[in-house]
Amino acid sequence: MTLTDATPAFVDALAAQLPEDTLRAPEARYLEEPRGRYFGQAGVVALPRNVEEVSTIVAACHVAHVPVVPYGGGTGLVGGQVKTEGAAPVLLSLERMNAIRGVYPLENVLVAEAGAILAQVQEAAEAADRLFPLSLGSEGSARIGGNLATNAGGVNVLRYGNARDLCLGLEAVLPTGEIWHGLTRLRKDNTGYDLRNLLVGAEGTLGVITAAALKLYACPRAQGAAIMAVRDVEAALSLLALARDLMGETVSAFELLSQQGFAFLRETLPQVRLPFEEDPEWSVLVDVGLQSGAETALEGLFEAALEAGLVTDGVIAQSAAQRADFWTLRESIPIANKHIGSVASHDISLPLGALPAFIAEAGEKIRAQGPFRINCFGHVGDGNLHFNVFPPRGGNRHDYDDIRAEVSRSVHDLVKAYGGSFSAEHGVGRLKVADLQTYGDPSRLAAMRAIKAALDPHGIMNPGAVL
Repeated sequence: MTLTDATPAFVDALAAQLPEDTLRAPEARYLEEPRGRYFGQAGVVALPRNVEEVSTIVAACHVAHVPVVPYGGGTGLVGGQVKTEGAAPVLLSLERMNAIRGVYPLENVLVAEAGAILAQVQEAAEAADRLFPLSLGSEGSARIGGNLATNAGGVNVLRYGNARDLCLGLEAVLPTGEIWHGLTRLRKDNTGYDLRNLLVGAEGTLGVITAAALKLYACPRAQGAAIMAVRDVEAALSLLALARDLMGETVSAFELLSQQGFAFLRETLPQVRLPFEEDPEWSVLVDVGLQSGAETALEGLFEAALEAGLVTDGVIAQSAAQRADFWTLRESIPIANKHIGSVASHDISLPLGALPAFIAEAGEKIRAQGPFRINCFGHVGDGNLHFNVFPPRGGNRHDYDDIRAEVSRSVHDLVKAYGGSFSAEHGVGRLKVADLQTYGDPSRLAAMRAIKAALDPHGIMNPGAVL
């Protein structure tokens, strides 16, 4: 289906159907993404205030075959929020739809509009003495609709799951402009196809999420963290198993940290406190949330791990401030990476048992291609690694532009061989469309295209993303 620009005539006709100041000229902030890889275009930016206005906008675009690009906080890292070529779209920002519609502590449910910033959702839950556990580095600007559209993960997936696992129901506008009133707070609703899970993770290609009913949890009364130096990656996995044996599902996060990551912090962010005088080759950040005795539980874990030969050193947070310092360290690693400048970054997931062999083999393959430094870190508790490749000290990433694609292909080929995924939590967007075509299962891709054609026959919803 041929799409058409959001021309001045179309914009004028659409404006006549909407309240004043709903449409405005595009600003640069809507057309850029955080890594500076993509610069988009738009015929107009739409800022609706309610679901009915979203419906009006999408219905008009459906009739006129004008593309729609839903826009949340703009924090996505795979270009899903910017349309770089083809017909100029309506960029549909949900920023005005940011209300917390209701909090139901007895049900452990919160209902928020899609434009609510993730940190505000967390704060609304906390005000009701509840926890909304989705936690990301961008939580101060990411919006919950975008988190759901990309099925965001973050640091607490090990205990609470991805965004999909935290969603009970959705309100959404489908590609024809019809409103789906699926904002249920039910835990059980076994009535046919699960449209909620179809829209979550679809990256705006099947409709516009406008509100969500989200799961809340009891607040852990005792939170603790420790950084432990481990013998190797295999020992890190054994430590995770031991932690779960001793503490069950109270282990909230289990982050793998590499010596290279510490070196980058020393090089670019010397103000960040590091836990060891001599950086270990591998270490893990363990975070737990219990009703009491977090520090004692972590001490017991360290003692058992030391006796088993899994760890060589460790620091247990003695206060909330020290726990925050540990997380500042972890969250500073991507910032240090950005200062260094990567040749190629990879957001991958693997079966837990495959991690040690993959990390070793991938390291050999990458170093055979050039004098690269590798910072491998991430949410190892759920198998999600950030396997990032950097130039040698004093080098520039652009010196390796000619082999960047080859580097990524070798990593993704190996991920495929180990039964993993080339995109763990950032989605496909526009950056990884070719990767999905290369590594995706043909039957699954055919089913995805059939679903897309059925729900969005004119192909207006975020064209060029995912498929």
